[in-house]
Amino acid sequence: MLTPPTLTPRRRRAVIILAAAGLLAVLALLQFMSNPYTPAGYVGYITRGALVGKVKYVGLQTGPTSTGLGWLLRVTNVSITPYTYAEEFLDQNSVLSQDNLNVGFRVHVVWRVNPERVQAFVERYSTLAQGETSEQIVRVAYQNYLQEPLRAAARNTIQQLKGLDIKDKINDIGLSIQEQVAALIKDTPFDIISVVVGNIQYPPEVADAVAKKLAATQNLERTEIEIRIAQKEAEKRVAEARGIAEAMTIINQQLTPAYLQYEAIKAQLAMANSQNHSIIYVPVGPMGVPLVGDILGSAATPPASASPPRAEP
Repeated sequence: MLTPPTLTPRRRRAVIILAAAGLLAVLALLQFMSNPYTPAGYVGYITRGALVGKVKYVGLQTGPTSTGLGWLLRVTNVSITPYTYAEEFLDQNSVLSQDNLNVGFRVHVVWRVNPERVQAFVERYSTLAQGETSEQIVRVAYQNYLQEPLRAAARNTIQQLKGLDIKDKINDIGLSIQEQVAALIKDTPFDIISVVVGNIQYPPEVADAVAKKLAATQNLERTEIEIRIAQKEAEKRVAEARGIAEAMTIINQQLTPAYLQYEAIKAQLAMANSQNHSIIYVPVGPMGVPLVGDILGSAATPPASASPPRAEP
C-alpha cells in the first residue's frame, strides 16, 4: 500500500495559497455572472457589458422570463401596459373657442410603449439614470415627446368650435385629438389607445345664463304639455256632449206613440208578475197610460174611447 508523500510545511503553504487564489478567482467570476429577469407586462432591453471595451445590445425579452446565467448581462425593463395621464386646461390655461369664449376642460390620454419598438424607445426616447424605475422612465418620455403634441392638438380642436357646442361634441373632440396626435407620433414607439375629453367648464356668467335658459325651456315645455292636455280634455267633453246630443236625437226620433204604448204595457206586465204587489184599478187612456186625477175631487171620467179599467200592481 502506497502512502502519499508527506508535504513539507513550505509546500503545504503553497497549496493553500493556490487553493485560496482559485476560490477567489471563481468568486470573482461569479460576481460578473447574472440572470436578468423581466416580469409580466414588461419587455426587457438586454445588454452585455465588458471589463474592457463597450457595452453591447443583446436583444429583447418579453416577461415573465429571464436570460439564464450569463456574463455581464444587464436588463432594463420597460412597461408595455397602458398608462393614463391627464392634461388640464383650467383657469389661466383655458382655451378661447371660435366665438371667443374661455372654455376650461380636461383631456385624459391612454397610451403605451409599443412592445415591438422597445429598443428604439430605450435608445432614442428614454433617459436612463441610475436607480430610475420603469414608470419614471416612461413618464419622462411622455413629458418629452407626447405631452406637447397632445396639448397642441387639444387647443387646436377647441379653437375651431363654438363654446356652447363643445359640451355636445366631446366624443368627436376626443377622436379628433387622438387622430392628430397619432399622426404626429406615427414614427415613434408610442401607441395612442384613446383620448377622452371631460370636465367642461364655462365662465360663471355663461353657466348661469345657460342654466336660466334651460329652466325657461323646461317651463315652456311643461306649459305646452299642460295646454295639450287641456285641449284633449276639451275635445273629450265636446265628444261626450256630441254623443249625448246624437243619442237624444235618436231617442226622440224613436219615441212614437206606438213605442210609448209598448213600453207602458211591458212595465205593467213586469209589475203584475212581481210577487210583492197589490192590485188596484186605474183608468187608462187610449195609449195605455194611466189617467191620474185629483183624488180629493170628483173622479175623473174616462173619455168615451177609453178602454175598461185594468189591473195594476
